[in-house]
Amino acid sequence: MKRIGLILVMVVAIVAFGLVVSWTTRFPPAGAEIVDLGKPTAPPDFTLKDLDDHRVSLSQFKGKVVLVNFWTTWCEPCKTEIPWLVDLQDKYAGRGFSVLGIAMDEEGKSAVAAFAQDERFGMSGEPRFINYPIVLGNDATADKFGGVIVFPTSFLISKDGREVKRVDGLMSYDETNKDIQSQLELNEGSAH
Repeated sequence: MKRIGLILVMVVAIVAFGLVVSWTTRFPPAGAEIVDLGKPTAPPDFTLKDLDDHRVSLSQFKGKVVLVNFWTTWCEPCKTEIPWLVDLQDKYAGRGFSVLGIAMDEEGKSAVAAFAQDERFGMSGEPRFINYPIVLGNDATADKFGGVIVFPTSFLISKDGREVKRVDGLMSYDETNKDIQSQLELNEGSAH
């Protein structure tokens, strides 16, 4: 009887270990998977439809600092980031910045539109709607960015259209805020 109990405990431990490994590789902690791109590269252009069926291309954002954010409605780390993205959009939109959310839900427009319409987000206690453009993504678009294996995954694009940073998993608000400020100041400094 003790032997069966020991075997059962070992099986439970192996399964628990597998679940922990699976969870941490799917949703790494903040900042855990920051990819240093070295020399900035040109991101791929794409055209996707937004929630109003308008065509949106990344090239439409040329001249702006853009944070491209791959996410899903069922992803808890994505829901953690959304208030941060709303805040960053509010804070920097007037200086030439935009978040571009790429929703990767398999259910498509119906799930994403309902989520965007019903959910409220905010950092300062006041619930707000998502205030940045959302487009409906697909695997082909994710593949253009080198593949997206975890949600969220974000790419910071400079005003001159170069990919300067990639973060796989939950980003750090403070670090992302500094990165955006740095990109905006870099470009504002060269305009004088």
